[in-house]
Amino acid sequence: MAGFPKKIENLITEISKLPGIGPKSAERIALHIISMDDYKVDSLVNAIKDARKNLHLCPICFNLTDKEVCDICSDSKRDHSTICVVEEVSDLYAIEKSGEYRGVYHVLHGRIDPMNHISVEDLKIKELVERVAKGGVKEVIIATNPNFNGDITSLYLQKVLKPFGVKISRIATGLPKGTEIDFVDSVTLIMAIKDRKEIK
Repeated sequence: MAGFPKKIENLITEISKLPGIGPKSAERIALHIISMDDYKVDSLVNAIKDARKNLHLCPICFNLTDKEVCDICSDSKRDHSTICVVEEVSDLYAIEKSGEYRGVYHVLHGRIDPMNHISVEDLKIKELVERVAKGGVKEVIIATNPNFNGDITSLYLQKVLKPFGVKISRIATGLPKGTEIDFVDSVTLIMAIKDRKEIK
């Protein structure tokens, strides 16, 4: 039975490397791209290049932004004394979609994962500690994913932040164990943040 031409196979392989895209989805996306008009392909390629060139990490919270400081950190109407710590930028936007949380964020860009050799030094934990050490922070909400590595990360954050005397809370465990935050619906996320528990 004939397979795809090598060029399409290569495209499918590259697309399947993207998170959350399995072989079948990669196949459909690749075939769709091949069938697109040239100007649509150019538009897609240019959008990717533009995002890669002009987006950078916010120097305060490490969210993605095309400005010097991201819109959330530069918003004076937000509660800058409350920091919600998330693993990835996608988690930040999942919480933002709820429209309920009015504090600011800190993006770790991963989680402690001994099996894959991701350690504390690979994450934005030192920067979080420095941020809290400057003062003005009353509460840190730990919103790492409710799974093994998320829990390890949470425990480590509790340990390093405790000396600063800020309130440390963890999002409620109403989230199903093993769930990724960016896949959770807004209502569940709202309740998880509202029902967060202070860590003594």
